Amino acid sequence: MGTGFPVVRMRRLRRSEPLRRMVRETHLAIEDFIYPLFVTHGHGVKEEIGSLPDNFRWSLDMLVPEVQELARRQIPAVLLFGIPAHKDEMGSGAYDRHGIVQEAVRAIKQAVPEMVVVTDVCLCEYTDHGHCGIVDVKGGGDVLNDPTLELLASTALSHAEAGANMVAPSDMMDGRVAAIRRALDAEGYSHLPIMAYSAKYASAFYGPFREAAGSVPQFGDRKGYQMDPPNVREALREVELDIAEGADIVMVKPALAYLDVISKVKETFRRPVAAYNVSGEYSMVQAAARNGWIDGRRVALEILTGIKRAGADIIISYHAKDVAGWLLEG
Repeated sequence: MGTGFPVVRMRRLRRSEPLRRMVRETHLAIEDFIYPLFVTHGHGVKEEIGSLPDNFRWSLDMLVPEVQELARRQIPAVLLFGIPAHKDEMGSGAYDRHGIVQEAVRAIKQAVPEMVVVTDVCLCEYTDHGHCGIVDVKGGGDVLNDPTLELLASTALSHAEAGANMVAPSDMMDGRVAAIRRALDAEGYSHLPIMAYSAKYASAFYGPFREAAGSVPQFGDRKGYQMDPPNVREALREVELDIAEGADIVMVKPALAYLDVISKVKETFRRPVAAYNVSGEYSMVQAAARNGWIDGRRVALEILTGIKRAGADIIISYHAKDVAGWLLEG
C-alpha cells in the first residue's frame, strides 16, 4: 500500500562496480602506506617470522633488494626496527652510530634514495630486560623517565646523521618529543620531522612483533608507561602534549580496536594522523585466511579502508606490500 511518499532507492548506485566506484567515499592509495621492516646483522639472512607470515628479518645485503622491490611497487616509505647483535641494560645498540638501524638507513638511502626512511626510536629491542627505557633495578624495576630521554635523543640524532627522513619515538616516556626536537635542532636537523607514537596503548595485539624483535619484557609489563586501553580523553591529552612539544605527525597504536580514538584525534586536532595496523591484527587475518575461514584479501582491504575512514592519513601495515600489488593490479 502506498504511503504518498516517494520510495528512496538507495540501491540504484550499488548495482555495478563502476557505479560503486563513482560514489565511493573512502579510497585506499599506495601512498597511504608505510611498510615495517626488521633488520639484523649477518649475511644472506632472510628469516621468516613465524607469527608474522610473509614478513622477515633481513640482513643488510638482503634488505636492499627488498626495498628496491618495494619502490617498484610504489610504496613510498619504510619503518625500520633493529635487532642488535647483543643487548645490554642501557640499550646501547640503539644509539650506536654504527648500529644495525643506522647502517640500514645508509644502505637504503644509497641504493634507493627516493624511499622515505622512517626509524623507530625506542630502547626495548636493545635492552636485555626488554623495557623501553633505563630500569631502576634497586628501586623496584621502574622505568626511569628522565634519564631515558637522553638516550632516546641520542638515538634519534644517530638516525638523523645516518640519513633518516623521519624519526618515530615509540617509547611513551613523558617529554620525549621535546627532548628529541631539541637534540635534532641543536645539531642542524630542524628540517627532520617527528612522527610520535602519541597514543600507544598497552595492548595484547603486539605479540608477534615482540617475537620478531625479541623485545618481550623479562619482568613485569609496560602498563606503567603505555596507555590503558579503556581511555580516550587521556589519548587526546597525550596527542595535545606531543603536538605542543613539536610532533609533526601523531600516531594511534593499535588501529583496529581504536578506530574511535583515531577519529577523535583527527577531528580534534586536524593534524596528520598515522595509525599502526599492528602485528596481532595482521596475524589474525593471515591465520584465518590460511585456514580458509575468510577471504584474506577482502578482509585486509576492509580493515585498512576502515582505518582510513576513521581518519588516518597514514597507515603503517604489514599488509602494505600485498596491498600495493593489489592496487597496481587494479
